[in-house]
Amino acid sequence: MTNLPKGLIVSCQAPVNSPLHDPYVISAMAQAAVNNGAVAVRIDTPSHIQAVRKKVQVPIIGLWKQVITGSDVYITPQFHHAVAVAAAGADIIAIDATTRYRPGDEKLANIINLIHDQLNKPVMADVDTYQAAQLAVNAGADIVGTTLFSYTEETQNFSPPGWELLTKIVENLNTFVICEGGISSPQMAKKALDLGANAVVVGGAITGIDLLVQAYISTLEN
Repeated sequence: MTNLPKGLIVSCQAPVNSPLHDPYVISAMAQAAVNNGAVAVRIDTPSHIQAVRKKVQVPIIGLWKQVITGSDVYITPQFHHAVAVAAAGADIIAIDATTRYRPGDEKLANIINLIHDQLNKPVMADVDTYQAAQLAVNAGADIVGTTLFSYTEETQNFSPPGWELLTKIVENLNTFVICEGGISSPQMAKKALDLGANAVVVGGAITGIDLLVQAYISTLEN
C-alpha cells in the first residue's frame, strides 16, 4: 500500500519555541529539500502539513506530536490525530508503534485498521525494538521506521542509529523499512541503505538549525 520511493526523506521540523516553527518556514525547508532530490518529506502538525502540501508533490509522511498526561506515546497517539493529519494532506500517517500504553487505551491494531479503512492511507510504524516492529507488521503497518530507538525506557541507554535493529528488521520482516534517527552524515545515510533500508530519514543534521547552533556554542564555550 506504500507509495514511497527509495532514497532520502528529509524531516522538516523545528522546536515549538523556535522562530522556524512556522508553517511558511517549514514549507520552504521542504521545498528546498525536494528541489535538491529528497524523495519525500516528514512533517509534524496539521498546519505545517497543509503548508507543505501546497509546495511539494512528493509524498508527505505526516504526524502530530501530542503530549498527553498518562501516556508516553506522543507521535500521532490517537486515531483522531491521524484524521487531522490525513485531512491536512499527508499521504502516509506516521504513528508511535511502541508497546507503551496509548492515551484513551486505544490499541495499535485498531488505529492501523481505522487509518486503512476510513482514511485509505498507508501507515508508518515508528518503533523502538524488534518486538514492536514485528507486532506492527502483524497489525498491518505498511512501513516500519527505527524512529523511536533510544527514545523509550527500554532503549534509552542506546544511541541511534540502531544498526542492529535495522538489520534484524530487514532480514526478518517483509516490509518497507526506513532508517530514522541519528543519521548525521551522507556516509551514515549510505550505510543505512547498504544495510538494506529502503529509505533513510534525515532531520536534525539538515534542518535542525536550533540544535546545531546550540552544539557549536556549547563546544566553543568549553
